[in-house]
Amino acid sequence: MTETKDQTTNKNFAKAGKRSVKAVEEKTALIAKKASTDATKPTKSTPKKVHTKLEKRSKKYRAVAELVDKLKIYELTEATALIKKLNPSKFNATIELHVALNVDPKHADQNIRDNLVLPFGNGKILKVAVFSDDETTAKQAGADFYGLDTIISMIEKNNLDFEILITTPNYMPRLAKFAKILGPKGLMPNPKSGTVTTDLSRAINEVKKGKIEYRVDSYGIIHLPLAKVDFPKNHIEENLLAVMTSIKNNKPQSVKANYIKSVYLTTTMGPALKLNFTNF
Repeated sequence: MTETKDQTTNKNFAKAGKRSVKAVEEKTALIAKKASTDATKPTKSTPKKVHTKLEKRSKKYRAVAELVDKLKIYELTEATALIKKLNPSKFNATIELHVALNVDPKHADQNIRDNLVLPFGNGKILKVAVFSDDETTAKQAGADFYGLDTIISMIEKNNLDFEILITTPNYMPRLAKFAKILGPKGLMPNPKSGTVTTDLSRAINEVKKGKIEYRVDSYGIIHLPLAKVDFPKNHIEENLLAVMTSIKNNKPQSVKANYIKSVYLTTTMGPALKLNFTNF
């Protein structure tokens, strides 16, 4: 039986009504879901907790950090006494010195670099290799590795188990081909660091007694290991004064004033102390 026009119209309205109801139900469900999600989000009255850098540190670090006044500039004697208490690690940590200079290392005369023998060493025993045919002198002076063939073999095998490489001027050409290996590791001998010399015995003895080399980084800052936490207070002070004297003696003539910008003392994993360097 054929439907009338009115019957067809009524069916269409019924279908449209069902779709409208379904749409309303879906929209209502979405609104309810959004309201539930918003309820779990932090509001202005319950702000999300923000952790400071100190809160992220270990308990031991936070404990020693409480001993430091961040707004204070410490005098030398006070700083060297306090620094011995600022070691949050279990091992005998290194005391580091960081000196910011008002220099631009891009200029040759301001690329500060030098070496000195610390009065009491820095507590680190360095392994010394000597590239020379004078094996007797190297051995008697306390070198850990020596001999031409021995050193070449170590380099070729990438067995660089030493921190300092010393040689004489006549043997520098033979080391030139290993520059790409030694250079990036800071092991290439250099006259400025005293590792190219005719006096092997003296060079080896100085390294063993605590000779260090320092150089400004690209930001004009010198970083160097100064002592160990277990050093007597006066030993730390004398080492620090020796370094500062050397740095001041290397002041470029092109830098007229404010050569030293800041000096900090810190342990390897501990907080830093800002020092008053005007009396150094």
